[in-house]
Amino acid sequence: MQRRSLAAAVLGALVLSQPALANDEVIKLSEDPNNWAQQNGNHALTRYSTLDQINTSNVKDLKVAWTFSTGVLRGHEGSPLVIGNIIYVHTPFPNIVYALDLDDEQKIIWKYEPRQDPSVIPIMCCDTVNRGVAYADGKIFLYQADTHLVALDAKTGTEAWKVLNGDVKRGETGTSAPVVANDKVIVGISGAEFGVQGYISAYNIKDGSLAWKAYNVGPDDQILFDPEKTNSLGKPVGKDSSIKTWTGDQWKIGGATTWGWYSFDPKLNLIYYGTGNPSTWNPAQRAGPDGKPIDQKWSLSIIARNVDTGVAAWAYQLTPFDEWDYDGINESILVDDVEIKGAKHNVLVHFDRNGFAYTLDRESGIPLVAEKYDPAVNWSTGVDLDPKSPTYGRPAVVPKYSTFLNGPDVNTKGIVPAALGTKDQQPAAYSPLTKLFYVPTNHVAMDYEPFKVSYTPGQPYVGATLSMFPPEGSDNLGNFIAWDHATGKIVWSKKEPFSVWSGALATAGGVVFYGTLEGYFKAVDQKDGTELFRFKTPSGIIGNAFTYTHKGKQYVGVYSGIGGWAGIGLAAGLDKPTDGLGAVGGYAGLKQYTALGGSLTVFSLP
Repeated sequence: MQRRSLAAAVLGALVLSQPALANDEVIKLSEDPNNWAQQNGNHALTRYSTLDQINTSNVKDLKVAWTFSTGVLRGHEGSPLVIGNIIYVHTPFPNIVYALDLDDEQKIIWKYEPRQDPSVIPIMCCDTVNRGVAYADGKIFLYQADTHLVALDAKTGTEAWKVLNGDVKRGETGTSAPVVANDKVIVGISGAEFGVQGYISAYNIKDGSLAWKAYNVGPDDQILFDPEKTNSLGKPVGKDSSIKTWTGDQWKIGGATTWGWYSFDPKLNLIYYGTGNPSTWNPAQRAGPDGKPIDQKWSLSIIARNVDTGVAAWAYQLTPFDEWDYDGINESILVDDVEIKGAKHNVLVHFDRNGFAYTLDRESGIPLVAEKYDPAVNWSTGVDLDPKSPTYGRPAVVPKYSTFLNGPDVNTKGIVPAALGTKDQQPAAYSPLTKLFYVPTNHVAMDYEPFKVSYTPGQPYVGATLSMFPPEGSDNLGNFIAWDHATGKIVWSKKEPFSVWSGALATAGGVVFYGTLEGYFKAVDQKDGTELFRFKTPSGIIGNAFTYTHKGKQYVGVYSGIGGWAGIGLAAGLDKPTDGLGAVGGYAGLKQYTALGGSLTVFSLP
């Protein structure tokens, strides 16, 4: 029996065995590199595969093996899943899911197309994206734009259960990929630009019942913080750690949504995620009673929670009193035994929207490294990592680029990074071969003018006008970099004309794959960034590279389909430069290189 057929038989037995913890099955599937069983490869989100058939010597010979059109013309984020001999493909709104048979020329086994009210489209902040499905216990989990979480039978596509996680009438939407941890499937919420109160929810895989729900801002009983046991910077947060940093009841419409990625450490039983911006984008409306800045915890934070109870173990705020929309939702990647200043740590590495790359001890949440991963970052001079300092853990703001100090109705110019950050949700990869991270980045500046805005449920609650453009002295909007997380230094950097909005993939073949907004799928050498392969796909790439094997042969693939925040002008037909929260003007040149599409392209060696 061929290796792949044997693997398929074993995996089929796993599906039927109904393990006590669905997470046990997911771990086994993820440890088999023939599959791509999680959106980011594994619970640690390393996006690294031990497959090495495709390597630095032969990657130049890659050819298109097969393609699949999704039938949807909006931004395609995330990636398919590959479980055994079935590949599961998802789309943006209306969130179609296809199961394709790899043994039968990708024949469609089943198609699930949810019925959703199209009125959800205008309240999706930055395109109608969906970051992918999850698998466990013989089920495919889809998180729809209208916040329904659906469990589908992986063999037939029939609904096993369906629950509603949010209220679109309040501006709450679903864009993130679910993650499975223990016997739970976890999702967040989008909608900070509509003044929602952000939260994360855990549902029991068996029947969809709610296990726990934790808000990110609000009173202790809502955010599930224990004042004496939940820590920040090595100390208990104390009573009312969130609401005492808001004025009055502003926390009720305070944002801090959770639309990014979630990592999981089974040994510590902790899930890690980041929170989004506080509402509104006009910082003057969020100032304290004395008119001074106030932190607005726990927006723009990394939070570690017990998967079984939802109770927080620690929280670390990245950008207190946000003035620039620097959401903290980017992925937290877990790496073990990292030596920093003579001591070894199991760490969490996070490339934040604010332009700083953080290395934290993931048991305590203590920051060990925090350095700029784009030298052009100018809103802050650096993060204070001296535990004895009164500003410990905080970034030092440069007054010239403070949209609060300059005041509302004043256009603060040349801020780096722009609101979409030095990196948005597009996930980085880590290679144990080089002990380096490979990071898709944005190299973008902005002008930012806050204005007063009133809150109305279900209506935009932004309060700022933005323009985006390359930083002074630059002619590019993106870089693809290699990063040393122990020293906080860029090892090498490759310029790209536009932001790199595609998730990276590192493999044991010494290669890193990523896509570009113009539509190129590229492979570079992990050691020095030398380009080894490129192919122009049908549309701009904001999807994440993935790999698997079928019948003993390695394949690598990616979605193409321009959209997302950077491509919202093309995706939604916008042309005013300040539309798309400033992105339309910054990326206007994209229309000269690509057009709308929606397809999966898969490559292999001849």
